[in-house]
Amino acid sequence: MQFRFELEGGNFSKAGYASSNIKKVLKQLSIDPKIIKRVVVALYEAEVNIVAHAWRGTVVADLDADKITLTLEDEGPGIPDIELAMKEGYSTASSAVREMGFGAGMGLPNMKKNVDELIIDSKVGRGTTVRMVTHFG
Repeated sequence: MQFRFELEGGNFSKAGYASSNIKKVLKQLSIDPKIIKRVVVALYEAEVNIVAHAWRGTVVADLDADKITLTLEDEGPGIPDIELAMKEGYSTASSAVREMGFGAGMGLPNMKKNVDELIIDSKVGRGTTVRMVTHFG
């Protein structure tokens, strides 16, 4: 099963749309609620990152019998130093984004804590691809 969602940079009212829909699907499939929570937290953080930092992006969720693979691709400024960006509290969010309650520098660390595999590939000036895998077993 595959699901695809479009994200628009700056449109915080739609941040969470993909994670909310994926949560419903996982509940219908009777996936362990603890795993659902991990998937939803990671996906929501990734969605907010795209909305806060990129011009546009996509979420593709591939659901298999034993895992979910989430691939998020964006067109945006990219991440110059992924290692630095993974540190709790580090953020490049604008003051406007911070005033809305986002951009505290916990997005990438929270994603890493809640998935079994996290791969980030970023090209400065072009965009970022994030792949997250969570196993159900």
